[in-house]
Amino acid sequence: MLRNSYRGARGLTVWLMALAIFTMPLAAFGQTQIVAPKNKYKPSDDVQAGRQAAQQVEQQMPLLNDSSIDRYVEDVGRRLVNAIPSEFQHPEFRYTFRVVNASDINAFALPGGPMYVNRGMIEAARNEGEMAGVMAHEISHVALRHATAQATETQKAQIGSVLGQIAGAIIGGGVGQVIGGASQVGFGAWALKYSRKYESQADLLGAQIMARAGYDPRDLANMFRTIEQQGGSGGPEWLSSHPNPGNRYQAIMREAQLLRVNGGGNYNTREFQSVQSRLRGMGRAPSMQEIAQSGQRYPNGGTTSDNGDYQGGGYSNGNVEYPSRSYRTYTGGNLFRVSVPGNWRELSGGGNSVSFAPEGAYGNQGITHGIMIGVEQATSRNLQQATNDYVNGLLQNNQYLRQQSSFRRGTIAGRDALSIQLAGRSSITGRNEIVTVYTTQLRDGTLFSFITVSPQSDAGTYNNAFSSILRSLQLNG
Repeated sequence: MLRNSYRGARGLTVWLMALAIFTMPLAAFGQTQIVAPKNKYKPSDDVQAGRQAAQQVEQQMPLLNDSSIDRYVEDVGRRLVNAIPSEFQHPEFRYTFRVVNASDINAFALPGGPMYVNRGMIEAARNEGEMAGVMAHEISHVALRHATAQATETQKAQIGSVLGQIAGAIIGGGVGQVIGGASQVGFGAWALKYSRKYESQADLLGAQIMARAGYDPRDLANMFRTIEQQGGSGGPEWLSSHPNPGNRYQAIMREAQLLRVNGGGNYNTREFQSVQSRLRGMGRAPSMQEIAQSGQRYPNGGTTSDNGDYQGGGYSNGNVEYPSRSYRTYTGGNLFRVSVPGNWRELSGGGNSVSFAPEGAYGNQGITHGIMIGVEQATSRNLQQATNDYVNGLLQNNQYLRQQSSFRRGTIAGRDALSIQLAGRSSITGRNEIVTVYTTQLRDGTLFSFITVSPQSDAGTYNNAFSSILRSLQLNG
């Protein structure tokens, strides 16, 4: 009797387990498990950094401010946010969605939740799912707190404030050419992009969020192909700050096979097509490069930045003062020391960069005379490969520049280094500009960059100053 009772109980247990597995959403059964990276910052730090960055974005980016389009994008965003797995939800975060009147195929999200979708991204998508896919990817970066996690990993290499680094990283990822002054030489999108590890996480979590929200995750994979195909001759801007972690399309498609789409894929096709039609009837949107070059500020949100960095109106119509013969020492945290001309002003570019330029040589489009020093997570432990990737990013984000020399080997502060010369006609001065990039790697593999900038006609005088500055450089990392 006892034996038969045991069999009955075991049979009931097996039957209940089978029923539970059968009724469990497939998205929770076979999906890839994702673990948020280590993070020393509080979620409130994400919120603060995102709020500061959003103020700058909305001052310097033209928001579309079309109520019907904004409402539609907000509805899609809310649908995705509601599908974020509980372990990645943060009650402090406030997700908001705005449309930027820019033609580039791009979107970006700031820590704590503010998201901006370029008009060009909406117009390029072939259906609502493709647009939602990019939004889900960006939401995943926010939910996984990748910005502050990346700051945690690179904190020992910081030059400026942590919050400045966080804000600069994400702004650079989306609108670095405007906020960071990268329409002329700047660190912008390339220098502070997400790591490939974080990109892979955002791809997978984005696919899972899509499935939970009722979108086919394969649309995300297809949108990446659309971005690559329509990125233009300068390369797709979005991918410059969201590098392919390797076999991106295939990885998303594999994940999609493990997921069940809730509701069977319910798209609002009619409203999506209506929004696209409305956008295309508005005339041509400006490109990010055109927005950056205009230097225009927009009264559609935010407050004036109080740090005074890269403010407009600093360019001189005449000659810029030559470098002083007296020098002062600047210490970049515990990372480096360098001597710069006494008449050059320090211009913080965020947590990972600092610039020095004389009066009349800086403004909201970058610097025309001076130096830029920065650190970033290298793409490779191989200096040649890491430098090549970095320079390609600079060229992509500063399309007026062209490579003028091959890489040359040398030393910086007693370490193996590479240098390369770039040149192009500056839209600020109207003169040919010479840009020389020097790189070396710190002990932990971080890439250290030293960039000199001057008009070709002033190169003789400025090259002497640049040489003196380089000779004074001391690296501790």
